[in-house]
Amino acid sequence: MLTLADHILDIAENSIRAGAGLIEIIIEEDSSNDLLTIIIRDNGCGMSADMLQKALDPFYTTKTVRRVGLGLPLLRDAADRSGGTFQIFSQENSGTSVTATFGLHHLDRQPLGAIINIIIILIISNSDVDFFYKHRHNDQRFEMDTREIRKEIEDIPLNHPEIIKYIRGMLEEGLREIEPES
Repeated sequence: MLTLADHILDIAENSIRAGAGLIEIIIEEDSSNDLLTIIIRDNGCGMSADMLQKALDPFYTTKTVRRVGLGLPLLRDAADRSGGTFQIFSQENSGTSVTATFGLHHLDRQPLGAIINIIIILIISNSDVDFFYKHRHNDQRFEMDTREIRKEIEDIPLNHPEIIKYIRGMLEEGLREIEPES
């Protein structure tokens, strides 16, 4: 995986396979502490203690199409390489939370990548799932919640082209507003 956005997509897809109806994606850039934190939480089926222990083994997967499960181990490795940390918490029937921290300016930190495209892909592909996206850069923050958008659009599907265009515009404008000045 070349970018952190790729990791986010992979973990969110795991959440969808776990039956999540809500996935929270939180990105926090903290310049004063030189930290980038990514949190992905879901309300899916969660994992047993035994499954949680196996989840970080690259040779364990619940997928039937391949014999390896590299998503979580690769994210943990990416965090470790940049001087960060990795935590995963899960409880059966209560969902899962993955938190990875990275050295914000660390030479080995992967770039964030095309996060807007990843959010759009997730919404288009999973219009029955709700996504809460929060991005904070120091004291500036942006939030997008598909539950709020659904209230406004009523019976129009979330993945309707005009709604996707609106969401993309909202994401672009919101992230531009919190971007640090160069």
